[in-house]
Amino acid sequence: MHRVFTITLATALSSIAFAGVSRAESLGMNTPQGIEQTLRSYQGDDFNVQEVYNWRNFDDETSGPHSAPQRSGQAIRGIQASIDANKSLAHRLNNEGVNIRNVVNAEQAADGSLTFYVR
Repeated sequence: MHRVFTITLATALSSIAFAGVSRAESLGMNTPQGIEQTLRSYQGDDFNVQEVYNWRNFDDETSGPHSAPQRSGQAIRGIQASIDANKSLAHRLNNEGVNIRNVVNAEQAADGSLTFYVR
């Protein structure tokens, strides 16, 4: 009985350890450094654009998505510079009518798609 308990416990602990590793990787993809790296190398066409009307008034239900965290000025400039560095992505965004200087955030979903938030 003791042996069965030990094996069960070891299996449970290893599952938790592996779950933590994959979660940590997914959390890093939207850090300023992670999203900048993604934007510099992104070659896909799976992206959408969301307008953010007012970062400051989060109580206003018409102010845009609440899931997009506000980035610092430096992080916004880093996102814009990363898009500029990826000429293919910059061209595709331009074709969608997106002025790169209006991009205030970008997030990558677990499926690899991107969402750009513009003001």
